Amino acid sequence: MKKTWFAALAVSSTMLAGQAAAVETVTAVHAFSPNLIYTQSFLEFVDKVNERGQGVVQIQVRGGPEVIGLPQQPDAVRNGVVDMAYTAASFYGGTVPERDVMVASNANAPYARANGGIDLLNQIHQEKMGVYYLGWFDSGVKYNLYTVNPPRLDANGNLTVEGMRLRSNPVYDAFFRDVLGAEPISLPTPEVYGALERGVVNATGWTQIGLNDLNWNRFLKYRINPAFFSTDMGVIINLDRWNKLSEPAQKILQEVAIEHEIASAERFATLAGEQLAQLDAGGMQVIELEGDAASKFSDGAREATWNRMRTQMEKQPMGLKYYDVLIEKFNRPE
Repeated sequence: MKKTWFAALAVSSTMLAGQAAAVETVTAVHAFSPNLIYTQSFLEFVDKVNERGQGVVQIQVRGGPEVIGLPQQPDAVRNGVVDMAYTAASFYGGTVPERDVMVASNANAPYARANGGIDLLNQIHQEKMGVYYLGWFDSGVKYNLYTVNPPRLDANGNLTVEGMRLRSNPVYDAFFRDVLGAEPISLPTPEVYGALERGVVNATGWTQIGLNDLNWNRFLKYRINPAFFSTDMGVIINLDRWNKLSEPAQKILQEVAIEHEIASAERFATLAGEQLAQLDAGGMQVIELEGDAASKFSDGAREATWNRMRTQMEKQPMGLKYYDVLIEKFNRPE
């Protein structure tokens, strides 16, 4: 009986070990620190996957920019250093210039997912970068330009950047340079607080969510309307790693990503209104550009981004193959 019991135990242990080994692990990094609302959204997605994927697939988060620098994260995914990254598509725009269609979008992920836009963008990511574009998270949130000092307008009501030390990153550069005529200072997000504190910069673009999380509202006292752009945060996965995942693991990851696209777009739309109201209640003043000046500002942001996308696409073997259809699929008719 003892021999039978030990034999049964050995078989049971082997089966359990086999089941444990069958769980597939996907390693991940995120663009920003954990205190930022965007990172919290990604971590919520991770929790959803890990709950539904018990026994099948689990995401193991290694950390944020302290582990792999934000600009290096896309290449780390492409090269297989890490399997997954939640990052801004703007940080690999040289490889996939089509990512600008999200930046200039007037819609959100559920809209682009429903009409095949995200599937097409995923196809382009696979062909050009060797990554699988899993989902466009936290979409539809607009940007504003925020300043320390009262912004100056010319005689026609247009914003003037004279005297403005304007912080930038890849998402803003074309708009700031080509439309506003600025010579912006490129700084990663973690360095902006110190730059504002020291007066190295006195203006920056940022989304309508998260300014308080970063404590930038301590310095930034003015918000310029109209808003412009859309967030381009999403999840990419190394294509070889994706293809090696089992079909059930792929299904869980994709289904949860699509669900999170919808949930995060709805949640962030509400949150944007709430956080703008909080900023205003805290003393932030809103400067409204009007008439032609407002149109020139908002239209200029979109057209400068489309022009950048077009120029960069023309330099690549695929050319402008998907230029028009992408713009159609990522924008609601006006």
